[in-house]
Amino acid sequence: MRVLALSPGPLKDQLVRMPALASLCRTLGASLQVACDPTSRAAWMLVPALDKLIPIDFENDPALSDWANLLGSIREPDFQICLNFVEGRQVNLMLSMSRIMTRIGRTGFSCTELVDDGPGWSAQRLAPWLKPLGVSLDADAFRLTIPQATLDQIRSDHPEGDGPLLLMAPKGDNTDWPEAHWNALPAVIQTRLANLRCDSLSADVSLNRKAAAVACADVVLTSCPITQLLAVFSGTPLVALGAEPGLLPERSDLRCLGTVSELRSLQEDEVLKALGF
Repeated sequence: MRVLALSPGPLKDQLVRMPALASLCRTLGASLQVACDPTSRAAWMLVPALDKLIPIDFENDPALSDWANLLGSIREPDFQICLNFVEGRQVNLMLSMSRIMTRIGRTGFSCTELVDDGPGWSAQRLAPWLKPLGVSLDADAFRLTIPQATLDQIRSDHPEGDGPLLLMAPKGDNTDWPEAHWNALPAVIQTRLANLRCDSLSADVSLNRKAAAVACADVVLTSCPITQLLAVFSGTPLVALGAEPGLLPERSDLRCLGTVSELRSLQEDEVLKALGF
């Protein structure tokens, strides 16, 4: 069985959809093809069911030739299911000319099943998309698949020692927690936990390396929404600075601190307390 996902939007949106599509493919024993911006390729490569990524930038007003190429790509394989996150007349015309029998989406005349997002955190809201297929979703149970060689490489670069590893990942823009606080925090914590090891990620690190670094950490402190989702999908304890409301699940090892507008004034003591110090 083959599943097609038409997935517009930035990298964060791609990550939010991964638990639903991975669960669907695992339950049905299906392979997955994703049509999305090619800059999101690294994210979907973390899903074992992925068979192919079909490059198309839905956000940049695709030309008629782009839609024709996409139609050619999806008519050739024998898809049984399409989850369509794209809206508009063009995508509906294209899907209506496809051979896909089950087409699920929020709107559009080409849909065979119309759905609304459900309650819960961002990834869990897609549970209604799977319900017509008899598949349930526990998005919080989803875990990324990262090659062992990549994990080993990350661990080889860690600071020496046997203490817990704190991974810090600032988002690095002008709304972030001040750089001086990020730089000072490790020394402050080490006065309370002498064997603490610290590592940091810059905002421009590749997604594969970022996912592996998060998976290898004992706790993650980050103001980056992408890194926050990677921590959730790795099961790594997380302190999320300025997390968007509803982006992350509620669980005991995940603490959200402040809003985006409050990050510049967030005090060091508040962060230390969220980290358990």
